[in-house]
Amino acid sequence: MTAAPGVPGVPGRDAAEPVPARRARDPRTWPWWVQALAVYAAARAFSAVVLLVVASRQVASGWTGASPGYADYAGLMWDATWYRTIAEGGYPAQLPVGADGVVQQNAWAFFPLYPLLVRAVMAVTGGSWAVVAPTVSLLAGAGAVLLVHRTVVRGAPRAVAARPGLPLATVLLVSVFPTSVVLQVGYTESTALLLVAASLLAIVSRRYGWACAAVLALGFTRAVALPMAVVVAVHALVRWREWRASGTRPPARDLAGIAAVGVAAVVSGFAWLAICGWVTGVPDAYLQTQEAWRGAATTAPFAGWGYVPAFWFGDAAPWVVLAAAAFVVACLVTPSAWRLGRELHAWSAAYLLYLAAAVEPGSSLARFLLLAFPLAAATAGVVTRPRAARWAWTGGVAALMLVLQVVWVWQIWRFEPPAGWPP
Repeated sequence: MTAAPGVPGVPGRDAAEPVPARRARDPRTWPWWVQALAVYAAARAFSAVVLLVVASRQVASGWTGASPGYADYAGLMWDATWYRTIAEGGYPAQLPVGADGVVQQNAWAFFPLYPLLVRAVMAVTGGSWAVVAPTVSLLAGAGAVLLVHRTVVRGAPRAVAARPGLPLATVLLVSVFPTSVVLQVGYTESTALLLVAASLLAIVSRRYGWACAAVLALGFTRAVALPMAVVVAVHALVRWREWRASGTRPPARDLAGIAAVGVAAVVSGFAWLAICGWVTGVPDAYLQTQEAWRGAATTAPFAGWGYVPAFWFGDAAPWVVLAAAAFVVACLVTPSAWRLGRELHAWSAAYLLYLAAAVEPGSSLARFLLLAFPLAAATAGVVTRPRAARWAWTGGVAALMLVLQVVWVWQIWRFEPPAGWPP
């Protein structure tokens, strides 16, 4: 067969007939990682626009001038300046104490991995904190959503089978979460989310050496390593049941690996407290520092649930707390939550209980909830069939979250002197 004249190499095509244009590739056929990064990039672009719009209405503060640019607004506001202080000057050798003898707010409340990472990048690139810190957070967040996707695939196979597309839907809900703007500012959430997802993925994949490394790094990023010990215990129970059902003898290597991850979680949970006490010479230096940020000078477990709700809701506070607890329990016992893998479900429950015990329930609580990302999978998995209905549900939840994100940035991230509620 010969080619048609004027159209070399195209047999039988008339020269006057146009060659059809190449059809655009369906995004659903893109590699999983491209889809996840595309969703993350779109969400971060939305957040960037919100930050720019709100920054144009920001009055001058101790962190920035009036109407700051994007870099300053993302890299210097609120706790970002504390991390900058650590990156540029380290930690104080002695705890600052006021005239009343009470420890004042100081850098020991903030963990070192993120500011030291930014400092290293600054040294290599020569960039300023305001530029480098948000960029590091943005890139860490990109890595985090990739690991979140893989963690849902490996750790929640039943949920994925019931709701195809669940890993990408989880990435979407995490990326548009009302406080997800912190994934692109000078805060530690991106790094912490990356390490939480890495820890869970390594555990469910039974790569215990990697799990130890991720959990130990997590302990120097945020004070959230202890709940991972519960995940390890649940994982050990899952493995034991598998060995018992199959009648096989547990491999010594796996037993040692699981034990090592458990020890790493406990050590990681207390390492920074010990270092803080050792350097300053005050054994409970970290706890005294935390008290400086609280409405009452106490770090007793669950203490904040007595005075904070009472401040906001008065006599109705007990009912509000009860309703909040009932809502959390309901989220953890829904069918879509139970379809999550045991380790992912355990992390969600243990982490939320840990937050309730260790954190004052103030304005920062919404930001801390970002690390409970398996609940995003549970939310997306509420509707399983048909395909149009499940994506309509996910899209509706995502739209609501975007609206709440605008409200959060305007009400919380924007500072109105003389005082405000910290993000």
